[in-house]
Amino acid sequence: MTNDDYADVVPLLRELSAIPENTPDHGELRDKIIVRCLPLAQNIARRFAGRGEDPEDLLQVARLGLVNAVERFDAERNSEFLAFAVPTIMGEVRRYFRDSSSAIRLPRRLQELRAQIAAATPELTQRLGRSVTTSEIAAELGESFGDVAEAIAAAATSHMVPLDADSNDDGSAAGRWERIGINDERLETVDDQQLLLPAIAELPEREREMMRLRFIEQQTQSQIAQRFEISQVHVSRLLDKAMRLIRERISDSE
Repeated sequence: MTNDDYADVVPLLRELSAIPENTPDHGELRDKIIVRCLPLAQNIARRFAGRGEDPEDLLQVARLGLVNAVERFDAERNSEFLAFAVPTIMGEVRRYFRDSSSAIRLPRRLQELRAQIAAATPELTQRLGRSVTTSEIAAELGESFGDVAEAIAAAATSHMVPLDADSNDDGSAAGRWERIGINDERLETVDDQQLLLPAIAELPEREREMMRLRFIEQQTQSQIAQRFEISQVHVSRLLDKAMRLIRERISDSE
């Protein structure tokens, strides 16, 4: 926060309340007041930085809170705009964190304990000169190991990360969404293959080879005929016979 108490804003807000809404003069003065107070929103947004949310988003939310403060402040009954604006803006930012960052609504007991853990851990880490254990945090707070462990686990699972977020802070790696596997259409043919393979195995060697050339190598009947030095009509008949045998074999297996 700065040393600015924004005392000059209150007379402007009193002047604003005397101007009819939806008029150019009202909108112009309202915008002037908001611009005057933008540093306040910026300072509050900066206090919440480093908690996993985009700084620009935090700034926009803080500015929204500032607009709400300007619109809700009763200049006739209050004389300190700063005392009203700060809780209003911070409440908007905290609401943003609650709505966008928490995938799981934690019980109040765990929320309070999590806040105590977050406050105690840096000091305890500095005092010990190393990373602290769950047992040491529990002893420091006078809480049971189980309660502290539960709060730590809940904190780890309550933060929701967008699928399109970068996996690295520098954005060098692809987003998580791009690394999620897709449906493999070939899996849909697995059952069919399990029925076909035994049936094909029962065919004579020549018919098996013809089936492979026709349906795997994608050769034409003319090419197959040339390879086996027989007529295309003969190839067609052998393939039809093989397909009929395979269908019968599959029907018997179902």
